[in-house]
Amino acid sequence: MQEEVTDKTVVLSVRSGKLTASVLRVALRKLRAELKKSRNNPKVYLGKQSVKKLVRQGAGVSNVEITDSNIKSFECVAKKYGMDFALKKDASMTPPKWLVFFKGRDADALSAAFKEFTAKTVSKSKSKPSLLAQLKKFKELIKNNVIDKVKHRQKEQKL
Repeated sequence: MQEEVTDKTVVLSVRSGKLTASVLRVALRKLRAELKKSRNNPKVYLGKQSVKKLVRQGAGVSNVEITDSNIKSFECVAKKYGMDFALKKDASMTPPKWLVFFKGRDADALSAAFKEFTAKTVSKSKSKPSLLAQLKKFKELIKNNVIDKVKHRQKEQKL
């Protein structure tokens, strides 16, 4: 909301020691020309944006469903490929699904981004075991190590 207000604000500044009608007329002409220019060239948004802004750009919009909850990693990949996209959460289902809206011309970039995204998620799940499992493993090692030290001390004292 604040961004829209600042986009529509135009600053009119006139440097003059004495403000006359002719100076004011020239300033208003420049202001009117600037407003016409801003209406003819609407702001183009890039990257992640709202669905409304994406539809306003005039390109055909398509969507794809994602069930993965790790949507942030998809955003990074989409930015890498320079895609214009919008995310919408469908909370009516359990678990919630995400809809990714994108321009029709970005279809090839989207398929490449999805390939990289899925490869990234698969490699993360395969390569790293859970942190809790690692903690349990190390706790067991520490317990076994402490018991061994106690046994060795008793043997050393007997000798």
